[in-house]
Amino acid sequence: MYLVENKIYQEDLKSISKMNLDWKKLKNSSFLITGATGMIGSFLIDVIMKKNFEDNLNCHVFAIGRSIDKAKKRFNYFNNNLFSFIELDINTSFVLDENRFDYILHAASNTHPMAYSADPIGTITSNVIATQRLLEIAKDKNCKRFIFLSTVEIYGENKGDVDKFGEKYCGYIDCNTLRAGYPESKRVGESLCQAYSEKYGLDIVVPRLSRVFGPTMLMNDTKALSQFILRAIENKDIILKSKGEQLFSYCYVADAVYGILKILFDGEKGEAYNICNPNLDITLKELATKISSFVGTKVVFELPNELERKGYSLATKALLDVTKITGIGWEPLFNIDISIQHTILILQKLKSL
Repeated sequence: MYLVENKIYQEDLKSISKMNLDWKKLKNSSFLITGATGMIGSFLIDVIMKKNFEDNLNCHVFAIGRSIDKAKKRFNYFNNNLFSFIELDINTSFVLDENRFDYILHAASNTHPMAYSADPIGTITSNVIATQRLLEIAKDKNCKRFIFLSTVEIYGENKGDVDKFGEKYCGYIDCNTLRAGYPESKRVGESLCQAYSEKYGLDIVVPRLSRVFGPTMLMNDTKALSQFILRAIENKDIILKSKGEQLFSYCYVADAVYGILKILFDGEKGEAYNICNPNLDITLKELATKISSFVGTKVVFELPNELERKGYSLATKALLDVTKITGIGWEPLFNIDISIQHTILILQKLKSL
């Protein structure tokens, strides 16, 4: 069974596809998406393909990922002439033969602590070198709009001078650490986007995502919330490797993709937009408790090992101000209970098959 065939997941896709977005901008267009089998990229592909089926959008999706075998297990579109999977590693040199890409979304990146520790160089290069390669493609292929997925991590540590991070905030990052490669390279990636926009006139927008979760999450994701969910689907106790006092913004993947689409269609050229659900501003301990309560287990405390500790964020409070994106008409659709329930129920169903 493919994820897209799950009834709850279908309802999530429907919630986004029925939104009053300017879908006509994608009519008869081409869309290049990196990180196609990742959490964000795969959900976006499912939404676009749904619009292709239902509304004759005729948008050709070119999906880039490192494993065609993985893609064939994730997507059932390989016999559809509007879907093309391109197997390659964006950290290597590559050439794309297509004459035009109307829209490019760069979503390929290491996004979880163990990956930062185990692959620190790849973490940096995917956000810097690969970003430049894709910007060159955007320049040469007459791209209408380039979307660079960024992160709450670029704000660094809260200096105690604000409650929530607005898009102009710049906090402290200790660059002399292994983990700094992720936020620092995202900052450089954003700077590259601004440079290409200025020099070549590229139309670029930057969604800055909070901590995102949902049924499209990867099974090797080592973020704390992801580990909570992975244990929950097996009805195991939730392991908390700190006091759980960290206060973060979160977002369900469907709302995150809805936000990205809203920015794609209505965001202002050159601007960055925070995406989170303000109703999901919650401490790690409270989140662990909610998840364990849903599956009837409990929260237990355990110290992290050395490798895990190297990848962990030192931030204790990272909340996003979403005034800017709500100003262009976006509002989250899923509350915290529905977000958790849908994630766990969908993954439990897939695991049982």
